[in-house]
Amino acid sequence: MSALIAATAFEATVAAGQDLQKARVAEWKPIVAKFQKPSALRAAWQLTNSVALYVLLWFLMYWSLKISHLLTLSLTILSGAVVVRVFIIMHDCGHGSFLKSKLANDIVGFVAGIVVFTPYYHWRWEHSLHHASSGDLDRRGTGDVWTMTVQEYLDSSRWMHFVYRLARNPFVLLVIAPVFLFVFRQRFSSRKAKSRERWSVWWTNLGILGMALTLSWVFGWKMYLFVQLPITIVAGAIGIWMFYVQHQFDGAYWERGEAWDYTVAALQGSSFYRLPKTLQWFSGNIGFHHIHHLSPRIPNYNLERCHRAHPIFQDVKPVTLRSSLNSARLHLWDEERRKLISFRHLKRLQKRGADTGASARNPPHARRQC
Repeated sequence: MSALIAATAFEATVAAGQDLQKARVAEWKPIVAKFQKPSALRAAWQLTNSVALYVLLWFLMYWSLKISHLLTLSLTILSGAVVVRVFIIMHDCGHGSFLKSKLANDIVGFVAGIVVFTPYYHWRWEHSLHHASSGDLDRRGTGDVWTMTVQEYLDSSRWMHFVYRLARNPFVLLVIAPVFLFVFRQRFSSRKAKSRERWSVWWTNLGILGMALTLSWVFGWKMYLFVQLPITIVAGAIGIWMFYVQHQFDGAYWERGEAWDYTVAALQGSSFYRLPKTLQWFSGNIGFHHIHHLSPRIPNYNLERCHRAHPIFQDVKPVTLRSSLNSARLHLWDEERRKLISFRHLKRLQKRGADTGASARNPPHARRQC
């Protein structure tokens, strides 16, 4: 009985907090609108310095191979970081926020997609599903990080335990996954994709092939792979880690069905990843992810200014470089405690006794139905 009263009181507190957030929508909407206007000048400058820097670094990597592999490695990290910045440009184009013209966004986005080995229209479609369902436990599975609840994990087979643990392993996540995702997975379309998205994959593959053949003809195919593959791995690792931290952190938000709220999911379920200015530049300000999820129409070059424009944005607890490392130890969503926990934490809960084990298996809404 006491557990039921506590659960009810907790849910009432959460509901009150959500009502407060909804009541403040009228406050932040006009503020957000001011930053949704693209700037052709800022977009052109960002596109120029990003692409020009990437081209320069690519050629410097080729040149450095004759001098020092250590120098090449340093340039690889820089090149990978710039590719992330180019990816953010494509990302903004997909939201129609980088430039005013829809056609211009699509052209820039498609070309940037070739550079970052990602089919623009196909990715845009999957990413729109992510934005529409982020933080909703009942709509997981597309464009997000695979996340199981405690009960789902406990009810699954040993084989599924192995697969899930493997997917959450840092080495797999940051070394194997980038190669699989950007070299292989992105070369094929989803069965659910429509015609334009499917064609986007094949046109992007053709563009990548043309780029690879041209550079291989100029520098040699071995040299091309020696330069391009490490860049892709580094860029993919950085990108996957950024996306992981943006939705897998201590204090993240997950809800089911009608309890899910878009505003709360944006401000509480998307992190404010506070990075040093240099890393913020390379990551295209995407660390202000709570702002981005609140309004995807804000171009990346306006995200920080929007963040500073209203107290409701600044009230979000930041995730720092140091605290973000804890995200690697968060694996399962505990519906009972409404937070992400580690596999080790789950074992401790199970060892505490039958009540705790039952509590871990059955979230509040399930126990009330019993």
